[in-house]
Amino acid sequence: MADAWAPEEGPADDAGAGAGASQDPPAVWRLRSRGCWTEAAAALTGSGPHTALRRAALLIEGCLFTADGWERAEDALRIAEASAHTDEERGRAACERGHLAYASTVLHVHDRVDEARSALGRAAALLRPGAPDRALLDFRRGLITENLSDDPARARPAYRRAHAGATAHGDLLLCSFTWRHLAGLALRDGEAAEARHGFAESLRIREELGYLIGTPPALVSLAEVEPEPEAARLRGEATRLFRLLGGQPVWLADLLGEA
Repeated sequence: MADAWAPEEGPADDAGAGAGASQDPPAVWRLRSRGCWTEAAAALTGSGPHTALRRAALLIEGCLFTADGWERAEDALRIAEASAHTDEERGRAACERGHLAYASTVLHVHDRVDEARSALGRAAALLRPGAPDRALLDFRRGLITENLSDDPARARPAYRRAHAGATAHGDLLLCSFTWRHLAGLALRDGEAAEARHGFAESLRIREELGYLIGTPPALVSLAEVEPEPEAARLRGEATRLFRLLGGQPVWLADLLGEA
């Protein structure tokens, strides 16, 4: 990838505020935060549309970090789509459909950009304004605009809406993603101080939540705007965690010289 922040997607949130760490049962969150998405999905209990969608969301998130598990995620998503009955459930499933298509495209597995745009458009039509899920939807639409349409200027308003929504609903993990991507845009524009603040906030939140799998990308991003020797220290810590996590996320390998 061209930079340290572009590949990363936002959290596979469900219907509530603070969905990163507080909506998942503790055992599921511990597995997810360490990059064990298959195990996290298997640890979910219960049945019905909510659980089916949560399971699919975890497996899709795993695809983006590992570039693997596509068929498993696709099967889980089909089950979630078939079990959705309300507009909210169908909208959330469409948002995950767009997420999976985005991941496949941005990681150069299959070009599914039209599917991603169509699915997120469908989600926008189904999810009511002001719903917690709209923040995640806005974030994902920003990702497509920035990374697949190569239009960072149009991505910024989407990220800002996502940040405002995540803040309003107390979704700290999503805030860590919006901080990071807004900081990336600031760095593109030469606003180093603004970028440093955003990257630092993203890292702080992830460390406080214990989102270990998301910490190496945050460290690498902050290293982009810090002077030496602090930048070297941050990259060294990112490399240590990357190895600890079994080479995840896979798209950091080249940036860390770990290919």
